[in-house]
This record gives sequence, C-alpha cells and structure tokens, in this order.
Amino acid sequence: MARALLASFADNFKLTDPDAPLTPRQWRIEILSGLTVALALVPEAVAFAFVAGVEPLVGLYAAFIVGLITAVFGGRPGMISGATGALAVVMVSLVAMHGVEYLFATVVLMGLIQIFVGVMRWGKFIQLVPHPVMLGFVNGLAIVIFLAQMGQFQVPGSAEGGGHGMANGEWLSGMPLYLMLGLVVLTMAIIWVMPKITNAIPAPLAGIGIVAAIVIGFGLDVPLVGDLASIEGGLPPFHIPMVPFTWETFEIILPFALILAAIGLIESLLTLNLVGEMTGKRGGASQECLAQGAANTITGFFGGMGGCAMIGQSMINVKSGGRTRVAGIAAALFLLAFILFASGLIEQIPLAALVGVMFMVVIGTFAWNSLRILRKVPRTDAFVTILVTIVTVATDLATAVVVGVIVSALAYAWSNATRIHAIERESKTEKGAKVYEIQGPLFFGSADRFAELFDIANDPDVVIVDFANSRVADQSALQAIEGLAQKYIDAGKVIQLRHLSRDCHQLLSKAGHLMVDSDDDPDYALAADYSVKTGIIGGH
Repeated sequence: MARALLASFADNFKLTDPDAPLTPRQWRIEILSGLTVALALVPEAVAFAFVAGVEPLVGLYAAFIVGLITAVFGGRPGMISGATGALAVVMVSLVAMHGVEYLFATVVLMGLIQIFVGVMRWGKFIQLVPHPVMLGFVNGLAIVIFLAQMGQFQVPGSAEGGGHGMANGEWLSGMPLYLMLGLVVLTMAIIWVMPKITNAIPAPLAGIGIVAAIVIGFGLDVPLVGDLASIEGGLPPFHIPMVPFTWETFEIILPFALILAAIGLIESLLTLNLVGEMTGKRGGASQECLAQGAANTITGFFGGMGGCAMIGQSMINVKSGGRTRVAGIAAALFLLAFILFASGLIEQIPLAALVGVMFMVVIGTFAWNSLRILRKVPRTDAFVTILVTIVTVATDLATAVVVGVIVSALAYAWSNATRIHAIERESKTEKGAKVYEIQGPLFFGSADRFAELFDIANDPDVVIVDFANSRVADQSALQAIEGLAQKYIDAGKVIQLRHLSRDCHQLLSKAGHLMVDSDDDPDYALAADYSVKTGIIGGH
C-alpha cells in the first residue's frame, strides 16, 4: 500500500500540467497569483495565531511550511494550505491550559495521524459526503470568512493581556469607518472591473496594489497590516517540543491531535473536491492526506501551529489563474520573503484592500444558486443544506459535516425503509401457491416493515417469496428472512425463497441462519429457488 502511494506521489509530482502547460505567460500568471495569495495569507495567519493564543510568527511559520509542503506534494495543484481558524479555535484551550510547547507536540502527533489516514487510504470516504452537505459547507464557510473580516473594522490597539490585536472590541466610527468602507468598496470594484480590461495581472493583486498606492500616496490614516503585529522574523528554527515524554503527556495531547487531524482532513478534502470541480480534476484524496500529515509533522518541529487547506486563499489562487504547483510554491516562498526581507513594506498595506479581496472571495464562494433551488429540491436536502450552514457558523466545519452526513444517512435510510412493499398474486407454476413479489431493499431499516407484509395465518400451505426486485443488504435482513421462515414452519406451511442474488445466498450460508443446499448453481448471478419446510432450504 505504501509503495502504491509513493508511486502516486511520483506520478502526480509535476510542476506542469498537460491541461495547463507552463508557457511564459502561464509562468507569469502562476507567480503573480502566488504573490496575491501570499499577501492575503499574512493577516489571516496573524489573526489565527492571535485566536490560538500564540505569537504571530507561529502562525506565519505554519502558513509557510504547510503551504510549501502541500503545494509540492498535495493531491490537487492549485490548492493553498496554511494556518486556519477552524484549527485555531481548538488549539486555544490547549495553549491556555498547557502552553505552546504542548501545542507543538500536538501538531506533530496530528500530522502522524493524518499520515496514517493517508496510508490506509481512508481519504476516499470523503466521497460519501452528499451534495447538500457540500452546499452547506461552502455557504457556511463563506459566512465564516465574511464574519472573520469584521475584526478589521475595529480600532487597532492593544488587547487586554495580549499586547496585540484590537482594543477591547472598539469599532471604527465616523470618518475612519467611512474611509475604510470606501477603500473596501474600491478594492472590490477594481477586482470586478480588472478582468474586463486586462488579464495581464490577477485582479486581486491589482486591487491590493492600487489601493495601497492611494493610501501611501495620500497619506491616509487607515488600519494597516503592521497595526496587527510585526511580521519580521528569521528562518523557522528546528525545535523539539519541550514536553515530558511520558504517558501523561500523550493522554493530554491525543484528544486534541485527533480532533485537529479530523478537522484538518475534512476541510482539506472538501476543499480538494471544490477545487476539483472548478478545475475539472478528480482524485488525490489519499495523497492530500499524506501531504497534510507530513506538513504538520514537520511544522511541529519548526515552531508552527499547524494548518490545513484554506478555501478562501484557494479560491483566490484558482480565480487568479493558478492551476499548477508553481502558484502554491510561489505563495509560500513570497511569504517567507516577507518575513525575512520585506516586513516593513508589507506592513504598509492597508487592511481595507485585503478585506475587499476576501469579500470578493465570499461572493464567489457562496453557492447563490442554492437559495434558488431550495424550494425545488427535496425538503430533506434543503434542510441538510441549511443545517450544515448554521452548524458551520455556530461550531466548526468537522462537526457540521458529521452532522450533515448523519442526517442525510438517516433520511436516506428512512426513505428506503418506506419503499419496501409486496405485490401479491397466485403462482402460475404451482397450483394453489401464493406469491409475494418483494419490491424495495431489505435492510435494518425495513426489516420490521418486511415482516408485516405477510398474512401467515390466512396464507395457503405453499408461499413463494420472490426477491427479484429487492436486495438483501445486511444481517438484519437475514434475520428477518429467518424469522419469517420460522413462522411459516411453525404454522406447518412451506415457504420458497426465489431470486436471491448469489451474494445473498453466500451470506445466508455463512451466517448459518438457513442451511443452503450445495446443489444451487453458483455460476449464475441469480440463485434459483429455495424451499423451506423443516428449517432447510433446498435448491431446485
């Protein structure tokens, strides 16, 4: 299995793509797209570091390392990964209770768990996420991205006890607020108009550049990136987490590592599917799990807070023309360059420009068509979409997806359970026999309803149960068949089971509920005819 995954890495690790060859023009688009993404990563990484209760460089190092490794080895070129709010909200309690060193150890264990998931190829189970859950996911995440930008409309200052961030939640007002809103709207307008004029540079980058030039040129007093925190630093240092290597430590970090690994993989794999729909690519789930795991394991040893795929930055990249691994690699390298050499310049960028970019991401991410089709789709699907959206905003993505999948599964099971019924008729081949033609699947949800289909007391001495239009799915179904057969035997009647598929035949034999005569021909997809009289089914 591991060898197959390594072979998959070798096959997929290509800077270029047959559908997006790296021509000089595409090189320019990829690099400029990477620059745009890097600029958008800075305030996000700093903000999420604050949420987790760690220093800004911890978030920036995570954005650089996770972004670089997943760009090189990830399952979908074009995806962007880094420090995310979904993980930060889980980390804050760990940091508060045990300190940042325990966070680094947790990130290492988180990465190892994700590598295990990738080796086991469990990433494929993301295919079980229904479309209504995906709609709720993107809508909820769009709302979360929008709400995250609200913090930029607060007065820059020193938060209580932290020495950075916003001043006690005091909102901008008067002229500073109007100026901020005006620059946000201007950025959005540039992004909307720019593609109609030229595609020489990504529209978000043009928006950031023009608005930054206006702010610097006119000396406007608006919140800047530097007002959040200084991003100046050196190369990420290798650092073994300073925690006791004891069982007690493992018990502390394991629950957090499991939750973080699950949230990270769910968000990454859903983003992978979303980017795949936009770029026409499929597959790569297991490879993405391995890349995310390797990235987080390494990040934990270099003082980073860990991360996963970022849907907002991924949308910026894809819509800016990034289609290969070059854009993601460029974004990570630009981010490192900002930390090492250009912190003073980047800190002069107005937050309004970056907020405008993220607002356009929100508009492009939200599935507006879902509002139109809510009245047209089944009520259960509409309910799941709304539920996942609400839970995503109220709690976190992993909880929302799990809730959505469970509700969808229960709704599907109930729908199938109510489908089972029987068509009753007289047998054309056996005089006086009654035939029950079973319609619909027989499984745990329909087993009780199946038992109610038969009138054992008033049925003739020979009853034929035909499963040609049914499907026996699980142990509950086998138990239901056995229970029905026993009731007819106790009533002194004969029951014949017809058109059970070969795999059901094998399940019945293996389960030992009903003995099956070996004369039944195993070469046909449909078994012939089983008769029950004394607890033994005999084949024709």
